[in-house]
Amino acid sequence: MIETVKLGGRLKWYHIARPSERDLEFLENTFHFHALDIEDCRQTGQRPKIDVYDDYYFLILNFPNFDKQNRFVKPKEVKIFWGEDYFITVGKTHWVVDNLFDEAGKQEKKGDDFEIATSDALLYTVMEHLMTQAVYLLRKVGLELELINRELFNSRAETVIERLSATRKNIIVLNTMFKPQLRVFNKFESGSIEGFADNMEDYWGNILDYYNKIWDMTEDYGELIEGLSTTFDSMQTNKTNEIMKILTLISSIVLPLTFLTGLYGMNVTLPLQEERTAFWILLTLMVSLGVGMVVYFKKKHWM
Repeated sequence: MIETVKLGGRLKWYHIARPSERDLEFLENTFHFHALDIEDCRQTGQRPKIDVYDDYYFLILNFPNFDKQNRFVKPKEVKIFWGEDYFITVGKTHWVVDNLFDEAGKQEKKGDDFEIATSDALLYTVMEHLMTQAVYLLRKVGLELELINRELFNSRAETVIERLSATRKNIIVLNTMFKPQLRVFNKFESGSIEGFADNMEDYWGNILDYYNKIWDMTEDYGELIEGLSTTFDSMQTNKTNEIMKILTLISSIVLPLTFLTGLYGMNVTLPLQEERTAFWILLTLMVSLGVGMVVYFKKKHWM
């Protein structure tokens, strides 16, 4: 189903949330889009790109969104055609785009004048809102990293491992999502994307600044999660070593005592076995031996 909103005098925004074959044929026959672009609209999981033609542009981007449990980051595709007097969003896109389209439709019904009158300005508005939402999402990831950093020494290991793993997965998704798009946004500032309105260079530059900020935050969080993971692994290794150290010392103390008890438990003739005080002599010897080993270990700073 194709929904349409008229903006200003000439500009129309076509929004196709779930494109059918009839909808795609309408786009191909009405706007004469390239067959490969139409094919990209049929599929999901496309790599970010921008195709430049004489009378239109075709843009595919990915922006993050949390899942229903508000825990894991999921990429959302944004596919946009824009020409001189039209703007087309195709596919099950990011909720930010849906909200902007709904807001434009409400203003059209009220008869209010929409502030945007060119397709380039509408593209800038859509991308600005998407990037603002991406920055907000990244800040939530950063807040999660701060909480992990605080709880690293307090919470149970299982809890920290679970939160570290979930946050690391989110940062990996963000990294693989944003990195391929750097070259796409560089085209805007380099002048490869002229657009259809005048004096858009500053706006394209602002979009690139937004994206560079997003990319810098993603890289910083990637380094931070690696540092936290390394610190946590070191803490767990040290804790395990301490446990093994204590167990080894206990085994070292108990071993000679076990030897004595095993020796005098044999049914053979042994020294002191006729003595009535043999039990107390052996007990005193074992206690002295154990205390002596503890003193020796402490002197060597092993305990």
